[in-house]
Amino acid sequence: MPVWSIALIAVCGVAALLIFFCLYLYRFAFVRNRKMFMNLHSDMPHVDASVIREAQEWFRSQPFEQVKIRAEDGIPLHGHYLETPSAGNKAVILAHGYSGQGEDMAILARIYKEMGYAVLMPDNRGHGGSGGRYIGFGWKDRKDYVRWIDYLIKRKGDDVQIVLHGVSMGGGTVLMTGGEPLPPQVKCIISDCAYSSLKGILSYQLKKLFRLPSFPFIPLTSLICKLSSGYFFGEASVVRQLGHNSKPVLLIHGGEDTFVPTSMVNELYDAIRSAKERLIVPKAQHGNSLLIDPEGYRNAIARFTGRYVTDG
Repeated sequence: MPVWSIALIAVCGVAALLIFFCLYLYRFAFVRNRKMFMNLHSDMPHVDASVIREAQEWFRSQPFEQVKIRAEDGIPLHGHYLETPSAGNKAVILAHGYSGQGEDMAILARIYKEMGYAVLMPDNRGHGGSGGRYIGFGWKDRKDYVRWIDYLIKRKGDDVQIVLHGVSMGGGTVLMTGGEPLPPQVKCIISDCAYSSLKGILSYQLKKLFRLPSFPFIPLTSLICKLSSGYFFGEASVVRQLGHNSKPVLLIHGGEDTFVPTSMVNELYDAIRSAKERLIVPKAQHGNSLLIDPEGYRNAIARFTGRYVTDG
């Protein structure tokens, strides 16, 4: 067999392996399935079972209403809504993290209820009771949240005052939503431990989990995402979306976050052109700032929202 034939076969074999591995990566991260690796990830903090149990018990004790709308592309979206008797015209939309669901935000829901807010906790597409075969990583979800905002305005009236608050992927989701044309009823955005871009966090995790460089794996997986979900990774930039945002933003991040590195909060902060604040919780890891410093966290969101949401 000629040398060139052997070389061609070798090249084709390597290309096939590369493509198969990138298809695996896409399924691993984007396709709706159980993400067991999240429970084993060394950079995810351990949360005491009693904290989870207490939050679940509180959630079950509340008269949450199941609500449904449809996304712009027809996907059915599901959420939980809690009307607080003292809420008046204040409402919060809580955005959950990767592989979670709306009810995972019960701890924050309880805080906002005590602050006198009605609470809406959507399940992002590809999660919980919502439809969708693929996870949107905030980019596809941003327009879904615009629809949830419209739902709240129709339900509560034109004088409703809305806060967007998300954690992890949910933090990225609410910041991306902020880059869309939003009605004046949205008063401010709070983002906890968000990534600065989809490409950035995937490249970071590829190195952490598989010890692989971003090239050529990220560009090829991005192409698969474009063919399957309709967008390239480079489009899903939180930093770019923030360039279009006019709402006040509070950024929260754990000082010891190694799942979404703390350095990303600085990229986000520098990109904000509206009123902005930043809270770094020194000893917190990914997504547990509220558990590490509950009083400081509560006070920060109360002060921040109090500047833009009025009682009445």
